[in-house]
Amino acid sequence: MTKVTTRPFGSWEGRDVTLYTLDNGETSVSVMSLGATLQSICTKDKEGNTVDVLLGYDTPQEYMSHGGYLGACIGRHANRIKNASFDLNGKTYQVNKNENNNNLHGGPNGYDRRFFDVQVITLGEDQAIACKLYDEDMSAGFPGNVTVTVVYSLSADNALKLDYTASTDADTVVNLTNHAYFNLNGSGSGTIVNHKMKIYAPFYTPVDEDCCPTGEILSVKGTVFDFTDFTTIADGIDQVPDMAITGGYDHNWVLDAPAGQLNLAAETIGDKTGIRLKTYTTLPGIQFYAGNGMDECKGKNGVDHHKRDAFCLETQYFPNSTSIPFFPTPFLKAGETYHSVTVYQLCKE
Repeated sequence: MTKVTTRPFGSWEGRDVTLYTLDNGETSVSVMSLGATLQSICTKDKEGNTVDVLLGYDTPQEYMSHGGYLGACIGRHANRIKNASFDLNGKTYQVNKNENNNNLHGGPNGYDRRFFDVQVITLGEDQAIACKLYDEDMSAGFPGNVTVTVVYSLSADNALKLDYTASTDADTVVNLTNHAYFNLNGSGSGTIVNHKMKIYAPFYTPVDEDCCPTGEILSVKGTVFDFTDFTTIADGIDQVPDMAITGGYDHNWVLDAPAGQLNLAAETIGDKTGIRLKTYTTLPGIQFYAGNGMDECKGKNGVDHHKRDAFCLETQYFPNSTSIPFFPTPFLKAGETYHSVTVYQLCKE
């Protein structure tokens, strides 16, 4: 049975931050009210030792001062919008730029920097938390008043479920994800390049000089993007064809499953702990980011963060799909409801 406890977690800009911890007796997950941010995920490895598989920080100030969106809820649009503009209903919307000419992860004041209203709720016999945010019309340049809710729940079999819903009073863009940074050997254990990865995707979307999809959908077969069988990340990470742009893996994979159904998207295995992460989603794409641009800094408990010390699996609509009409669309019409589910399940080898 999963129970939720709370404790103060400092403050930011004069507002108190609370840390909510879901615990099922084997695995615990902590979520910060600022950014609905995953702050820790502690579970047992193959030897029975407790391992925190999530990178993060000890204070809200560190989350706000460092880049990388560690563990944060991302919105209103995850990933990149090229030239920070899109057309909707015959009108061009210019949204805030924060990565050269791109809008990245919602802009400089995205959901990662916003306070969520968090409530402890009951789902069956378990407690969970519901994180709610009201995003005003033209916030960061996006049209429509949008209400977002993310429910975090933890099952008895160590599946962390992120259940997203959103509604709007005007046609808009909604593309939500979480930017958790995983190291299955544990926070502070060093590089993740010796982890093994499998991605259930026969295609990927190559990128241009702005790290945005070109519009092509290419086969992974015979390329360093082929993770259709378990592959050590190190085998191809330094051979990606756009190394000068991405610095390694930072690409969207096109999942081989019907969108709207919860399907297994990826599996990752820690080479030292034997902890296996299974990632499920209802969304059509997943961004595998290998931490190529991570801040060199101190993380939780004083551990060092270095380049490629963590990986992200960001479930999503494809980047820049606002401007590529044959990509699955992130547009949400007034009166309709956005709904997606992502599950991170932790298992032992």
